[in-house]
Amino acid sequence: MKQLIFVVDEVESCEAARDCLELAGFEVRTFSSSEMITEAEAERPALMLISLLLPDGSGINLCRRVRENPLLTHTPLLFLLSDSSEEHRILALESGGDDCIVKPFSPRELVARVQAVMRRFSADASLQGASAADFVIDSSAMRLSVRGEEVPTTSLEFRLIEYLAQHRGQVFTRDLLLDAVWGDMQFVTPRSVDACIRRVREKIEPDRSRPIYLKTIRGVGYRLDAMPVWRSSPNESCDCAVCARSAGSARLSPASAAKRRVQSMHARG
Repeated sequence: MKQLIFVVDEVESCEAARDCLELAGFEVRTFSSSEMITEAEAERPALMLISLLLPDGSGINLCRRVRENPLLTHTPLLFLLSDSSEEHRILALESGGDDCIVKPFSPRELVARVQAVMRRFSADASLQGASAADFVIDSSAMRLSVRGEEVPTTSLEFRLIEYLAQHRGQVFTRDLLLDAVWGDMQFVTPRSVDACIRRVREKIEPDRSRPIYLKTIRGVGYRLDAMPVWRSSPNESCDCAVCARSAGSARLSPASAAKRRVQSMHARG
């Protein structure tokens, strides 16, 4: 899979950088505005290339927002500078940038600097291990760590997190989660999912009112955006509706579907 790079600058510079990086084998998304944090949270780019001076404001402010975001804080940042003054280079590095390059840049230098920063981060991650990750799941021990701290969970809460992490970035309805996580448990309704989600958010989110890991997709259900690190592998065999759909079977079993309809009727009643 190609490594994804975000480039944030004026259109002309974005196109030049994209041409160079795509030829080097990277996947590139370009932005002319600093309002790309939401996309970055969802896509988790391998590196961000940011102009020090953006059309809608300072790249310094964008860099600080990235560094303050728990999902993006470890993302490598390379600044694009409009001149080679010592003041700008120092400002870029002191603001949280990992390297900088002056425009107009040569394709070879841009690719070399990008690769050097990514190698350095890859080496650092190997030394630090999974303990430095935001979201660490140990399936065999049923342990969850978030931002370096172990989070106590019930077995049900852990199964919910583990299941969503196995299908990171996919949206699940309440009925699908009930079937996959709660199974044949009695006296559960779609409201049981909402209650469990609230409890989990209280434990994992820095700000429960503005969740960054466990997102609500209005009118549909829930999605986990966190990038998990597995200390032990999750179950390899998964017969959930999502995996079944990829194998050509898109429906819940008739018994499960009937059960969910009855439970939903009782919940509404």
